[in-house]
This record gives sequence, structure tokens and C-alpha cells, in this order.
Amino acid sequence: MGEDSGNGGRSGVRHVDVDRDSAGQRIDNFLARELRGVPRARVHRLLRRGEVRVNGGRVRSGTRLSAGDRVRIPPVSTDQPSGQAETAAPEKLLQQLDAAILHEDKRLLVLNKPSGIAVHGGSGIRWGVIELLRARRPEAPFLELVHRLDRETSGCLLVAKRRSELRRLHAVIRDGGLDKRYLALVQGRLPRHPLPVEAALDRNARRQGERTVQVNSKGQYARTVFRRSEVYQGATLADVSVATGRTHQIRVHAAHAGHPLAGDDRYGDDEWNRALRSQGLRRLFLHASSLQWRDPDSGQELVYHAALPEDLGRVLARLAQVKQKGVEG
Repeated sequence: MGEDSGNGGRSGVRHVDVDRDSAGQRIDNFLARELRGVPRARVHRLLRRGEVRVNGGRVRSGTRLSAGDRVRIPPVSTDQPSGQAETAAPEKLLQQLDAAILHEDKRLLVLNKPSGIAVHGGSGIRWGVIELLRARRPEAPFLELVHRLDRETSGCLLVAKRRSELRRLHAVIRDGGLDKRYLALVQGRLPRHPLPVEAALDRNARRQGERTVQVNSKGQYARTVFRRSEVYQGATLADVSVATGRTHQIRVHAAHAGHPLAGDDRYGDDEWNRALRSQGLRRLFLHASSLQWRDPDSGQELVYHAALPEDLGRVLARLAQVKQKGVEG
């Protein structure tokens, strides 16, 4: 990746030529790597203001780069406001991620992401999974998210360690070859047979001034299938598969079907959520339990599982006790 530095010094503009390994990468992710230590929100601000240019033109955050593109990167100071020192990555979060590694090889990291950690920083969040990994592994030349999970959702998350692996896995996802399974506790009793939900989703809808996701025929196609796993009093543990990966897809489809997710403070049932808090539920009950796909090169079937976290397991145990008392009564 070639570059020149304009007038030099801290205030110099850099021009970076995109090489083959970076082809196909989103400009915001490219900048996050080039401007390590700069908060993601600041990177997006540079793009919105047009301070970053690709081949002389303004671009949006989602623009993908091509080999040979020339990126103009403005001077950016990583200094903190006066009186504040540069904040190091929190050791507790770093240790959480260390313990969350399910698999690692030269190409790929598979994590059992803890609930409460965003996959990337921004919107007031300094440290997401990808920022923490880069802080822990400063020598790593490449670390990028293959897909995303909501902050409250726990479970299987893929991180590519090579640009070629990111491209391979994105091709698998585009072809529908990545089987993503979740465990979710939903309100009410699901039928014995699978419950498919096909409803287009609009991610730019607003509710009481807040940006949200809503079912809208003009939105993007989305399909989710809920399968009954275990029935409790007023609730069902569901095995969930998604054919698409839209924002908040499972949560919105569950509510649309009349079976909102437990602990969902945006699309769920507030009264039911309050009742579940007495059973120890303190967050969204949604866990990415497994990922499965066929390796495009070897043809090998790859499967990774993430065990249900202890906090969610305790909630199920308490619901089972309530169910048992009901049977005995």
C-alpha cells in the first residue's frame, strides 16, 4: 500500500493507494485501520464533512474500495482534550474477549461474544470487539468483522484475520451458505410446527423521534424461522434461523408474529419483561448459538457452537421450576 505525505509533519495530508488485499473493503473500515486510536465516530465525521476523498471525490461510509483507488486522508490528531490522557483499552474487557475465543487459526477468529459489548465503537462507545482485538494484537496486520451482532446479543461472531478470508466468507454469505442459529426466549406458546415469518423491514423508520426498524412492504426482504424447543409457563425457548441478516431482524419478526423476545426493551412487552426480571433476566434473551458453512476451497463442513451463557441458563432453570410447580399443583 503506497503513500505520500503532502507537506509532511503532523499537519500533512496523506494519500494512500489501495492494494489488492484491501480491495472490496469499506472506506470506514479502511480508515479505522489507517487511523488507529481515532474513535469510529470521528472517522464517520471526517467522511460526512468530505475531508476524506477517494480519487478526488467525496464518499459515504459504506463505499467499497477498489485496487488502485487513491484515498486522501486528512491530518487527524489522536490527542485527548487538555488534561486527559489517552485511554488504554480496559483490561477487564480484554480478558473477557481472551476467554471468549472459541477457535483461532491463521485466517479466522471465532468468538463467543459476551452480551453488553458492541461489535465496534461509535455513538459514544469507545471500545467495541474490533477495537479491543486490535488493541490486544497491535502487531496483527488485518482484523475485520465478517458480520455483526447487536450489543446485547451474545454468541458466535466471526472475525477475519486476512483480507482474502473476509472476501471468501462474504461470498459464502451472499450465496446463502452461512447457517446462523440463535436461541431466543419468546412470549407465549409457539406451535409444534416451524413458524416462518416473511416480512420486509425498513431500518430507517422512526418511532417517537427514535430511529428504529419496522415491518414495511417497501423495506428489504427478510425471512426468519422460529422452531419450538422448550415450552414454559407463558414462554417458549425457540431455535431461530435467519435466511437474511437485517438489523434487529429476529426481534422485529418475533414481535410481528405476536411472540416478542424476552428482555427486549424496544420491541417487546414491558409488563412481561418486568415479570421476567423477577426470574433474574437482566438483558435481551437472544444468543447466537451456532454457525455452519462449507469451506469453499476444501469442501469441509465447518461448525462452531457457543454454549448458552450462565445468566440465561439460570433464567431457564427458574422458569422450569415454575413450570414444575404448576404441574404438581
